[in-house]
Amino acid sequence: MLCDFATPSAWRAKPTEQRKPTSFIAAETVVQTLHGYEKNNLYLFLRSKFGAEDTIRLMKDYRAGTSKHWPGSCVFWQTDINGDVRAGKVMLYDAETGKRVKEPFNHVTWVHSLLQLPDFNLRQCFFGEHLLPMNRGKPVAIVESEKTAIVAAYYLPEYVWLASGGKNGCFNCDALRVFKGHQVILYPDIGATDQWRQKLTQLRNLGIEANIFNYLEEVATDNERTAGLDIADYLLQIEPDQAVLQAMIRRNPMLQKFIDDLQLTLVSVERYNPDTDAIHKLSKTENNDCEENSVNTRI
Repeated sequence: MLCDFATPSAWRAKPTEQRKPTSFIAAETVVQTLHGYEKNNLYLFLRSKFGAEDTIRLMKDYRAGTSKHWPGSCVFWQTDINGDVRAGKVMLYDAETGKRVKEPFNHVTWVHSLLQLPDFNLRQCFFGEHLLPMNRGKPVAIVESEKTAIVAAYYLPEYVWLASGGKNGCFNCDALRVFKGHQVILYPDIGATDQWRQKLTQLRNLGIEANIFNYLEEVATDNERTAGLDIADYLLQIEPDQAVLQAMIRRNPMLQKFIDDLQLTLVSVERYNPDTDAIHKLSKTENNDCEENSVNTRI
């Protein structure tokens, strides 16, 4: 049966309909985009905040690649919980501000359209969904923007950050089932909290433990509300070293007491994860990924 969340009244069930099978994008197409980051405006912006090593790690973890469709553009691959790539969203960001380029037009398109894939049946999943199986013990945090998910993953790695790709995005019965057994927290953009409360109901009706973070909505200024800011806009105001220190303090609150008692001043701090550093440490080959490489000329 298919869920119908179209009305706020009792959730209805529709008779099962014959649906076309979900279309997927070839893994080879994805791999061709996972380099050339020196020509990727989103990478350049994040590198200015987090440094090259952490930025490449995040881009590759989330499967955010480089597109040639617009000079400097990024492609966000929607990879589902089974590892299949359902879609690629191409977007252009400003390398200096990290904001989307919307003038003279909104720079966003889809890989299946660019490649003119015949009879492509787009059925979206959450951006970052492929990270769920390897992070079963972590709560899931859902935001709207793909960039926001990547930024938040740097500052708050104790959560698995996923993006819906829009205010409505892939909030539907089928897509939400991947969160069974996970604790879910919704982080709506300012101004979208009321709309996302309906998503909260959808999750709970599927038996998924879910809550909503509405603090930003409560404290936002009129200007922030007009701009429709999200959690990434606030996180990016935190100096990266300070973000790492705060994460350490959350894990070991006694650290704050030592800092206060000894009147210590933060000079520098580095992340170290013995389980992943060996995997993500940049080799000479990975460093070369930042240099010019061939990228599928059509995406």
